[in-house]
Amino acid sequence: MTASTSHYDVIIIGAGAAGLMCAATAGYRGRKVLVLDHANKPGKKILMSGGGRCNFTNLNSTPANFLSDNPHYCISALKRYTPQDFVELVDRHGVEYEEKAPGQLFCKDSAKDILKVLLTECEWAGAEIRMNTSVSGIRQVAAGFTLKASAGTLSCESLVVASGGLSIPTMGATGFGYEVATQFGLTVLPTRAGLVPFTLHPELKQQLAPLSGLSCPVDAHCHQQHFREPMLVTHRGLSGPAMLQVSSYWQPGDQVHINLLPAQQIQHDLLTLRSEKPQSTVAHYLNQNLPKRFAQTFNELQGWSGPLQAYCNAEIEHIARRLGDWTIQPAGTEGYRTAEVTLGGVDTRQLSSKTMAALDQPNLYFIGEVVDVTGHLGGHNFQWAWASGVAAGNVA
Repeated sequence: MTASTSHYDVIIIGAGAAGLMCAATAGYRGRKVLVLDHANKPGKKILMSGGGRCNFTNLNSTPANFLSDNPHYCISALKRYTPQDFVELVDRHGVEYEEKAPGQLFCKDSAKDILKVLLTECEWAGAEIRMNTSVSGIRQVAAGFTLKASAGTLSCESLVVASGGLSIPTMGATGFGYEVATQFGLTVLPTRAGLVPFTLHPELKQQLAPLSGLSCPVDAHCHQQHFREPMLVTHRGLSGPAMLQVSSYWQPGDQVHINLLPAQQIQHDLLTLRSEKPQSTVAHYLNQNLPKRFAQTFNELQGWSGPLQAYCNAEIEHIARRLGDWTIQPAGTEGYRTAEVTLGGVDTRQLSSKTMAALDQPNLYFIGEVVDVTGHLGGHNFQWAWASGVAAGNVA
């Protein structure tokens, strides 16, 4: 689209989930809105999320599902724009969706449906979207801000930074938003990859190599945060929802504790089996409760052989502890390359929880992933995008 003027009430940098939501909200208030993005197409992360089906919210989303150095910050926005509010928007546009796991809503057809909702809302609200446009400089002036963009000089009263984090650089992720925050005197908390697969040290990676592609339900925990979800063994390490969730709490050097049989009373089961079928083996028990290939490989790694009647109570207790608390020390993570989110970011103590504006720069707003609010896996990060976008859009 070509602009009829270079002055706008609101300029939003970033045509992702939060930016588009903010643009439509501000546009419906009668504000003249421009969205800028250096990418060639809007909503790229929306399109690739949820395996191309976009897990667009979680009906059970609460502030407890978010990590932040300032945990109370997200409460206000999330309370004022709820998952049900977004579901109503999706319903109005006739998008079909399904609940794949408790609370997790996915498009039945394609993530394109969610992007279409947002672009249609922006069009109806009169918000202009300009792609392939980079911003090389921002200056504060009496009436707001002037931006030096690849398309020329632009000006606005309110500037909203919705440029995302560092995750998935192949999709255009940069640290632009952090640079803007620093320029205007805001603190940027250290960033790291979140919701990301673990890599393993060579020995364990080699031991688990035969299990690549296998998934099993586990209870994984780190720093008292438990996640009972599937774990996936990959050719590089450990992934799947359980590992991605734990990765957001993990720090280099930490151990990860994995209960391989969370649905079983392992010690009781083994003692009962020894009593009723003394010739039975640990391998037999594992085969009944784990994918066969996983059971076999794990049993071989531990060197458990012979009938259960040959094991004393203390040995049975040791086996149960090993299965219920398989402890690994990851070598690291896959990093931003495959991370779904970026932890850390603009320190929310310097932002209004009601408007998302910088406390010392009331016409400068930060929303979405660029701020230090990161959700669990399962639609929570999109809910933060919608809620923070609406919060800023209502006042910018």
